[in-house]
Amino acid sequence: MYLIRKLGWFFRLEKKRYVIGILALALVSVFNLVPPRVMGEVIDAIAAGNLTHSQLFWNIFYLVVSGLGMYILRYIWRMYILGTSNHFGQILRFRLFEHFTKMSPSFYQKYRTGDLMAHATNDINALTMTAGAGVMSAVDASITAVVTLLTMFFVLDWRLTLIAIIPLPFMAMGSSFLGRRNHAAFKAAQESFSNLNNRVQESVSGIRVTKSFGYQTAEVESFAQTNQEVFEKNITSAKFNSLFDPMISIFVGLSYVLSLIFGGIFISRGQFTIGEMVTFITYLDMLVWPLQAMDFLFNLIQRGSVSYERIEKLLEEESDIQESETPLPSIENGDLTYAINQFSYDEQLTLTHVHFGIKKGQTLGIVGPTGSGKTTLLKLLLRERDVEVGHIELDNHDILDYSLQDLRSLMGYVPQDQVLFAMSIRDNIRFADPSLSDQVVEHAAKLCGVYEDIMAMPDGFDTIIGERGVSLSGGQKQRIAMSRALAMNPDILMLDDSLSAVDAKTEHLIVENLKNERQGKTTIITAHRLSAIVHSDLIIVMENGTIKERGNHEELMAQKGWYYETYQSQQLTEKLEEDLEELLSED
Repeated sequence: MYLIRKLGWFFRLEKKRYVIGILALALVSVFNLVPPRVMGEVIDAIAAGNLTHSQLFWNIFYLVVSGLGMYILRYIWRMYILGTSNHFGQILRFRLFEHFTKMSPSFYQKYRTGDLMAHATNDINALTMTAGAGVMSAVDASITAVVTLLTMFFVLDWRLTLIAIIPLPFMAMGSSFLGRRNHAAFKAAQESFSNLNNRVQESVSGIRVTKSFGYQTAEVESFAQTNQEVFEKNITSAKFNSLFDPMISIFVGLSYVLSLIFGGIFISRGQFTIGEMVTFITYLDMLVWPLQAMDFLFNLIQRGSVSYERIEKLLEEESDIQESETPLPSIENGDLTYAINQFSYDEQLTLTHVHFGIKKGQTLGIVGPTGSGKTTLLKLLLRERDVEVGHIELDNHDILDYSLQDLRSLMGYVPQDQVLFAMSIRDNIRFADPSLSDQVVEHAAKLCGVYEDIMAMPDGFDTIIGERGVSLSGGQKQRIAMSRALAMNPDILMLDDSLSAVDAKTEHLIVENLKNERQGKTTIITAHRLSAIVHSDLIIVMENGTIKERGNHEELMAQKGWYYETYQSQQLTEKLEEDLEELLSED
C-alpha cells in the first residue's frame, strides 16, 4: 500500500485511461467464463445422448463471440494500461533530469555518474513495470479470481469450492515470507548495479590513462570482481524470485487433489455431473493465473518500492544554491566587487578576507600557487557555491538578489577541465545557441587561434570530435571550449587557466584578440603563466586563500614579491626554450 499511495498522483493524472483499461480487463474476465461453461454443457449433452445440431451451432457461436470479444478487449487494456505506464516512465525521467540540472556541484560529489544513470534507467524501468504490468496483474487477478470463485460457488458447487481453496491461505503466508526476502535482495542487487555503472563509466572515461600506465590487466581484474559481486547479488534475488512459481504449483496441486477426491465422491453420489466436474477443473485451472499474477504483483511491488525509495531520495535532495524569492526584474553588467570575509569547502577554510573590485569593462588577472583559491573566486561569482560570510556585488547589487538564469546569462565560463560533447566542432562552439551563424562560429575560432587546426581536419567544422573531445589535443580542446564562450560575446568572460595547454605564440595571439574584441566588457583570467595576465587592469596574487599582493603588472614588478620572482623565472625559462629551439633548428 505504501507504493500505491506514493504513485497515487499518477493514477489520478491518468484516471480516465486506467478506468477504460480496467473495464476492458473486467469484461475479459467475464468472457473467459464462457468457454468452460460451454464445454461442460456440451459434454453433459453428449453423455446424455441429446446433443442437437442447433445446440452445437449456438455453443460454437458463443465460443467465437467470446474469443473475438477477448481479442478486442485485450488490445484495449494493453494500450490503456501498459501504454500509459510508459508515460509514467517519461515523467519520472524528465523529473530526474530536470532535478539534476538544478543541483549544485556538491550533489555530484555525493552521487557518482554511474549511480545517477542507474536511477534513471533500472529504477525507472522497475517502476514502469509496476505502473503497467503491476496494475494489470492486480486488476486482472482480482477480477478473474472473484468472478471465477463466485461462479464456482453459486453456479457449480459451493462445498467443492470451499474445499478447493483450503490451501490458498497457506500460499499467501509463503508469498509474504518470500516477498520480504526478495525486497532486501533486490535492493542489494540495485545498489550493486549502480556500482557496476560507476565502474564502467570511470573505466571508459579514463581508458587512455589506464593504457598509458599499462594498467589494463589490473583494471580488467578489478572489473571482473565488481561484475562477480553484481552477479552474485542478482542470483540471490533470482533465487527468492524463482521460489514463487514452484510454491504456487505446490498449493494449486493440493487444490487439484482435493477437488478430484471430493468431486469424484460427489459424482458417485449423483450430486455432480461429469460435465460440471470438467467445468469446475477448468475454472480451477483459470485460478492458477490470478494466483501467479498476485505473486508476480507482489514481486513487482517489492522491486518498485525499492526503486521508488531510491528515486525519492534523489528528488528530496536540495541544492545548496537557493534562488531569491523576489529576484531583481533585470540585470546589467557593471562594477564588480568582492567582499568575502570567509568561505569554506566542507568545513575546510578556503578563503579569508578577500576584498577587491574592478570597473565594468576592465580585465582582472588572478594568479597564485596551486590551491590558493583562484578557481573558487570564479565559482562563487557563477554561484556554484555561495559566500558564507560576506558578499559579491555586481552593478551595486548582491549577486544573490539576481535570478540564477539572469546572472549566468551575462557570463561565459571556460573551466580548467573542458567538457566537449560527442558532436561536430561547429555544434560544440554554438552549443549555447544553435542558431548562431557559421560566420560567428568561424570568427570565434579565429579569435582563439584554432581556425586553421579545424580546417586541417578531414571534415572541417563538421568533424565529429568524440566523447569529451577524445580525438583532440589538450590545446585544441582548450581553444574550442574558449571559442564556445566567445561565440556568445558575454558581458563577463571567465577563463580559468584556459591557456595552459597552448604555446607562448598562440597565447599571445589569443590575449591580443581578447584585448581588441572585448572593449567595454569585463574579463577575468586565472593563470599559472603570468604572460597571460600582464595586460590586466588589476592583478591579485592569491596565497592560502587570501590576497598576498595586488596591483597592475608594473606595480607588482616594483614590489619585488612573489609576482616579480615568478615572472622573472618564467621569462628566463621561455628565453632558454627559445634559444634551444634556435640551436636545434640550426642543426
